[in-house]
Amino acid sequence: MIPKIITGKGSTRRLIAYLFGKGDANEHVDPHLVASWNDFAPDPGRSPQRDPKEVEKQLYTQLDQPVAMLGRQAPQTTVWHCPVRAAPEDPILSDDQWAEIARRIVAAAGIAPTGDNEACRWVAVRHADDHIHIAATLVRQDGRRPKRDYDIRAVPREARQIEVDYGLRRLKPGDGTAAKRTTSKEHFKAKRQGQDATAREILRMRVRRAVVAATDEAEFFSLLEATGVDVRLKLAPSGDALGCNFALPGNVNEEGNPVWFAGSTLAPDLSLPKIRERLATTSPEPATIQPGNPWHQATAATERIPHHLTKSDEQTAQGQLVALGATLDLLPVMAPTAGRAKLEQAAAAFERATRSRIAADLDSTRALHRSIQTIWRERPQDSDRTGLTMLLDAALTAVAFALHWHRTRQHAQQEAAAEQALLHLQTAYAQTAEPVLVGLASRAPSPQTKRRFAHHLQDVVPEHAERILNDPAWDALATVLAEAEAAGHNAATVLSQALHQRALDDARSPARALTWRIRRLGERHVPGPWAQAARAHSAMQRPSVPTHPAAAIARPPQGAPPRRR
Repeated sequence: MIPKIITGKGSTRRLIAYLFGKGDANEHVDPHLVASWNDFAPDPGRSPQRDPKEVEKQLYTQLDQPVAMLGRQAPQTTVWHCPVRAAPEDPILSDDQWAEIARRIVAAAGIAPTGDNEACRWVAVRHADDHIHIAATLVRQDGRRPKRDYDIRAVPREARQIEVDYGLRRLKPGDGTAAKRTTSKEHFKAKRQGQDATAREILRMRVRRAVVAATDEAEFFSLLEATGVDVRLKLAPSGDALGCNFALPGNVNEEGNPVWFAGSTLAPDLSLPKIRERLATTSPEPATIQPGNPWHQATAATERIPHHLTKSDEQTAQGQLVALGATLDLLPVMAPTAGRAKLEQAAAAFERATRSRIAADLDSTRALHRSIQTIWRERPQDSDRTGLTMLLDAALTAVAFALHWHRTRQHAQQEAAAEQALLHLQTAYAQTAEPVLVGLASRAPSPQTKRRFAHHLQDVVPEHAERILNDPAWDALATVLAEAEAAGHNAATVLSQALHQRALDDARSPARALTWRIRRLGERHVPGPWAQAARAHSAMQRPSVPTHPAAAIARPPQGAPPRRR
């Protein structure tokens, strides 16, 4: 059950007219009162012998009477409006049940505490099966103000208890960091225009992508313009920009004017100050960027996210979640058509998992952000989609760890968002990886070569060898091992390095996991003779009884000369 509190100025006249009208898409069916402050307020929907407009006037006049009595002493904010919506799968509630729910909501909000005969005046209007609207005035009948300082928290808390009491779908408690939900009016408008998403949702995604892709504020605004987003700046007397609003061309109100959304109403981290903070923190440093395949660099940085989530402090971990969300935001732009829709759904879902009450430290995320920007800008060669696929594989593991991280901290909404994103990402990965694996398997080496590779597996990782050899991706793994050998690598050494990167205990498909790791390692520069000698010497010095088979494979030094006796 979702309540949403909206406050306003002036009279309740326009609100009452809307609630008892036909709605923007004729969606208001049988509008009528289910409850009121005195249980006998005039009902424009159930007064067949009278003009409905006359009854509407009588109703809003009675609602506004305590405000009118104060005259100029009335507060600025005088209207309290709270739609309360049930979930689609919930049973249809009766008028009496909705009436009781309305009384509990206004009591929790401080609008009309139980037994208080001098409380604010309010009505609950039902014009559809699944929701009601509560309209109230914010002056008590004794002329005082209601004590509603914590209604934003108290009302959702009461809604959670109502769900329990009525056996309704139980929503996750929030922490105040969620983006504002789209309104039913926005949903109906998008439906009329034949759009799958509302203007708010489209703007949120486009602005998020621009933040990720831009290196400075000027480029951020240029990218928005290029993607069809209008921007209106809020300027200080000095001319400095204090804030910005966003609009989609063609999305207009009844007067034909653009519908503007402040960045903070799209998401808490999309206000101009927050955007500037992100751009300043994640912009590339002036240091020289190491050459390399950006797909591999992004994958390596994503593979480090689980380590940060389990070993680093909470601020660093939260920063990693922000970077992971930024990566998911840009992936749909670079993905083939087959998996794009699911990647967009994964990014939209995980957006909620990128924010919590923990401040994000983004210092450790520069490598991931920089490599993702490079992929987006330069579109490096990835004709067989192995770059995208291995990055998706790493992202799947990172999202699973993000889910667990939020769960252990009781971030209920973020946990649910990560879980939903994981499902979408798994589908996108399957759609992307399957043709890549089929293509690799079609180039599998000879049976004799495969038997040799199988022998290496038995020696290095006996506890997983049987699973790997029976895995459908075994032929693809054999192919990348053969290609690494052809490039000058030692197959056994590359296999050992791949196993050392991360244990296979939690891998759904160990052969697939090794395929992407070895593909990356095989494309690296082949070490020289001195480096190979150093690796051999290091291997001889390792303990003979490791605590775990994978722990016996130490990361080799890069290019170190052999020690002299």
